[in-house]
Amino acid sequence: MSQNAIVIKGAREHNLKNIDLTIPRDKLVVITGLSGSGKSSLAFDTMYAEGQRRYVESLSSYARMFLGQMSKPDLDSIDGLSPAVSIDQKTTSRNPRSTVGTTTEIYDYLRLLFARVGIPHCPECGRVIKSQTTDQVTDDILALAPDAKAILMAPVVTGRKGEFTKLIADLQKEGFSRVRIDGEIVRLTGEPMVLNKKIKHFIDVVVDRVTLKESARSRVAQAVELATGLAEGRVLVQVLDEAGNPLGEAGGTSSGATGGLGEGEHLFSLALACPEHGHSIDELQPRDFSFNAPYGACPDCLGIGSREEVDPSLLVPDPSLTLAQGAIAPFKSGNYYPQVLRAVARHMGSGDDVPWEDMPPKVQRAIMHGLGNQKVRVDYVTVDGRETYWFIEWEGVLEAVRRKYAEAQSDTAREKLASYFATIPCATCQGRRLKPEILAVTVSDKSIYEVTQLSAADSLAFFQGLSFTGADEAIAGPIVKEIVARLKFLVDVGLDYLTLERATATLSGGEAQRIRLATQIGAGLMGVLYILDEPSIGLHQRDNERLIATLEHLRDLGNTVVVVEHDEDTIRAADFVVDMGPGAGEHGGQVVAAGTPAQIVKAKGSLTADYLSGRRTIPVPESRRSPGRGELQLIGASENNLQNVTLSVPFGTMTVVTGVSGSGKSSLVTDTLAPALANRVNHAHRRTGAYRKLVGVDKIDKVINIDQSPIGRTPRSNPATYIGLWDDIRQLFASTQESKARGFGPGRFSFNVGGGRCEACKGDGQIKIEMHFLPDIYVPCEVCGGKRYNRETLQVTYRGKNISDVLDMTVDDALSFFENIPGIKRKLQTLHDVGLGYIRLGQPATTLSGGEAQRVKLASELQKRQTGKTFYILDEPTTGLHFEDVRQLLEVLQRLVDAGNTVLVIEHNLDVVKSADWIVDLGPGGGERGGRIVAQGTPEEVARVDASYTGQFVARMLAAGGR
Repeated sequence: MSQNAIVIKGAREHNLKNIDLTIPRDKLVVITGLSGSGKSSLAFDTMYAEGQRRYVESLSSYARMFLGQMSKPDLDSIDGLSPAVSIDQKTTSRNPRSTVGTTTEIYDYLRLLFARVGIPHCPECGRVIKSQTTDQVTDDILALAPDAKAILMAPVVTGRKGEFTKLIADLQKEGFSRVRIDGEIVRLTGEPMVLNKKIKHFIDVVVDRVTLKESARSRVAQAVELATGLAEGRVLVQVLDEAGNPLGEAGGTSSGATGGLGEGEHLFSLALACPEHGHSIDELQPRDFSFNAPYGACPDCLGIGSREEVDPSLLVPDPSLTLAQGAIAPFKSGNYYPQVLRAVARHMGSGDDVPWEDMPPKVQRAIMHGLGNQKVRVDYVTVDGRETYWFIEWEGVLEAVRRKYAEAQSDTAREKLASYFATIPCATCQGRRLKPEILAVTVSDKSIYEVTQLSAADSLAFFQGLSFTGADEAIAGPIVKEIVARLKFLVDVGLDYLTLERATATLSGGEAQRIRLATQIGAGLMGVLYILDEPSIGLHQRDNERLIATLEHLRDLGNTVVVVEHDEDTIRAADFVVDMGPGAGEHGGQVVAAGTPAQIVKAKGSLTADYLSGRRTIPVPESRRSPGRGELQLIGASENNLQNVTLSVPFGTMTVVTGVSGSGKSSLVTDTLAPALANRVNHAHRRTGAYRKLVGVDKIDKVINIDQSPIGRTPRSNPATYIGLWDDIRQLFASTQESKARGFGPGRFSFNVGGGRCEACKGDGQIKIEMHFLPDIYVPCEVCGGKRYNRETLQVTYRGKNISDVLDMTVDDALSFFENIPGIKRKLQTLHDVGLGYIRLGQPATTLSGGEAQRVKLASELQKRQTGKTFYILDEPTTGLHFEDVRQLLEVLQRLVDAGNTVLVIEHNLDVVKSADWIVDLGPGGGERGGRIVAQGTPEEVARVDASYTGQFVARMLAAGGR
């Protein structure tokens, strides 16, 4: 067995064709190839699965009970394998408590830092809270005003209502002769004293009157001990002028105010509490700064930082509608609420025929938030036509939806109303997750929340600039060193724009993967097999070099780094490249070429080599479209980091929105434009990012968002059912003479319902066998032999093929088989045109890659009758796509645009960017440094803008004549 290589023999997992492969250890290895060629089958389903299985097998039988059984990949042998760590895109936590800070463990070190060297403050007055000894308080008092006269008092009552008769009597018994009540010093004569019990009082016991000089140290110390004993550790000092009079008006008067110190007054405390407001704090522990523990978490939201509340933007999904047209979505139907809303609008001087967006703000507020105790006359027409009227106190749409949700009796009604709720910041902590006392603890004048609000780059600068003195330096030094190291890793993988408080559920697949990559680098392990799935997803070309340097650093620690990747820079930077192919699906699963990048470029029969060497290219379009049909305008977008952006998308073009990571592309398109269009055109009610106006919607008849999510969640879903092809095929089989003779309709040929399917396997074609102590296994159904249908159904044939045979056909085979059936041929042709000729019609949707699922959706659109007014939105459609796949994708997108439609794409891939008719480049940086349009125009125009990072790369691409 070779010790410096991973030797794989006879790998047959999924579509792998019994391949043998030797991969060098401790190198950066890139596995590339067409979408569906077997890259993930080799990297994840073979190498990672076997490495993980062997590690688990090495554990005790007791430990394995909690880990579950791991199935052995289908291969003969694999040698030289290390413990494997997978960093893929599918393991992002959806927990609302999970943040970038907690995932990278930076927040753990922050909690430790703030607990050890943080300075507590009073959340009300901002005074530093510190525990002191009697000697320290004495020193501080003597240093206030040397040689000045002062009165030392014990503040026994601070802002409380009552007569305090017993308290004053007890003070007299203890020998005190003076007290200050509500700012005025009163002599205790022995006569009963009764205060007004209806107002708040401030009572300070005069303990001593001294001159602040060194000779009076012991006297001051005794007075401090006496005062702190009376007032729970607090002592109030009033410095007097030379004549022995107060410097100004006393604090803590009985006006009902919360108190406050007068001129020359100073409050000291032996406890860790604010001597003025009483906010106490225990000795700080790291757990106090955790929003996942009750010690420091906000008591109202329990540390989540948000709550579910009615969202006004969901109540009015289309602001161009009037009240009469149903602008208020939950109350657009029925008899009662439309008439009430009309009455409120008229009461406020408006009408129900005014578009919502044109209504005066005061009318909108009245409708949404109610009119309090004002009476509104409602002229009401009953269902049977009777006219009546009454007066009501209008509670507001927001409160009405809340009330109806709380009173809903059925799950259906509750679910419908729940769609109008959205997550908003907690009103108590304003989304900060922690208690006020904990948020008032600072390091270098910043609270832990303020630190997590900084981007990784700004946070790194903050910690690098921190300085401590004395014991704090020894305590904080190692902690800050760990924080800085982890922040550097985040910056190095191109995530310098992310804040530490960003929820991981909101991260893209590429961002989440790079965070885990940064965490692994921080772990400093060596001798590990790391397998990554396209870490460059969502990363701008500008940041590629930093990511590659990070991967090389991981390799240099002594690890084997295997990356499934299509990015040209990463392929060229690799030590060893494995090119899978030659085709996809059944036409793939072979190693076409393996070696160094220089050797790969020279390989024959490799599509990767053809594109790297320039033998194949994706050409730059000869001309850019400029239809002159107007444009869609989104005006004043300000969601997240967007800075009042106005986006213009010319109709009938392929427009690409690009920019560095974190510049605001998703905020602009995914969070604002896409839901706004869906609400206006498709009559959805989705939450929309903040914007002022949307112009040009009347020229769109439907909006379609095409992403890479699976086309189905179960194996029963397949490409044929998704694009509507299976219905046509079932109809065809039902029209044969045999079917008519037997009385079979189209339903007979469905494997989802009883009748024609095999009832033993319920139409699955396989049966799951539970093995208890071994992984579940699937075996072909013995009754139907995996054909899904019963014997009678399979006896019906069309041109010698039964329905199961058709399910087992590839798209290319079916295309020639059904060439004389126009309706079926047209749908099959679209699957072929998007490069999916190799997939089987009955291939389970769960086995399709993200790129394949996306192209099935595109095929579904292509086979529909085009109106030329459809608006397509795609978010990074080249994810998981090879150069050749990108070429095919571009051809499909260009076909959609040629039909008159508009295609809007968020993309970093330069082949897509250079092929656009119009580019909108956001930036110039990420996070707070982004959110603006840096350049827009044709690729040639953007390439001339020096401030645009995208323009710089496009200029190189255009100068090279394409790839």
